[in-house]
Amino acid sequence: MKQFDILATQIADTAADSIINRSAENASLESHLTTLQDRLKNLDQIHAPAHAIADARLQVARTLVSLERGDEAWPIGRAAFDHFIAHDSFELAADACDVLFQAGQEESLCALGQGIWLAVTCPIDPELTIELLSHVIDETPDDADGAAVAATTALFIADVRARDRQRDDLMFFATQMLGTVARRHSGVDSPEQLEQWMERLELKEPEKFLVRLRNVVDVLVQDDWWFDRRALQDRLPFA
Repeated sequence: MKQFDILATQIADTAADSIINRSAENASLESHLTTLQDRLKNLDQIHAPAHAIADARLQVARTLVSLERGDEAWPIGRAAFDHFIAHDSFELAADACDVLFQAGQEESLCALGQGIWLAVTCPIDPELTIELLSHVIDETPDDADGAAVAATTALFIADVRARDRQRDDLMFFATQMLGTVARRHSGVDSPEQLEQWMERLELKEPEKFLVRLRNVVDVLVQDDWWFDRRALQDRLPFA
């Protein structure tokens, strides 16, 4: 009985610590949010450059999402996105899409699709690209091919866009991600099975799996594009 009492006390203490830690984290986030909101208000008042205001809006939206106030974050993050996409700040636009996805609103999956398209099409930070692709894996049923396509694309992006230490880290992460997807999709548990699985799903050739990724994006966006993709592609330096 004493052992049971001790265990119960330990569990209660752990739960209490968790609540206290979460409360402290929320208090810190609330304080940070107030600072960011004051800064945004000041930037508006002094008629600061539009880019500085958009960046401040994105930071406010990100903090609101961390506080699970996605409904408040959405219009602020969307306003930031609209500025970034209009001024060809593609990496910041993709980052805004990530925030909008995490806001958990009605159009969040649509935002994810827009962000993935930008991240794969434009030369931006591969870490952000892989972060966006990982959301597809989280949102996709175990037996669906979309997760396999997303994980393969993440590995491809890490290989061709990252450099030096970042490449090593992202290649390791993306390889682990692909292995996890293969196990949950088809019970793959050896290099030989992984090779066969990738052959079967046509995941070995970029010209095939990138077309399939486009289909995944189309399902997410549902023709509700927030920008002209063709015009954007024509503005890219390698167009």
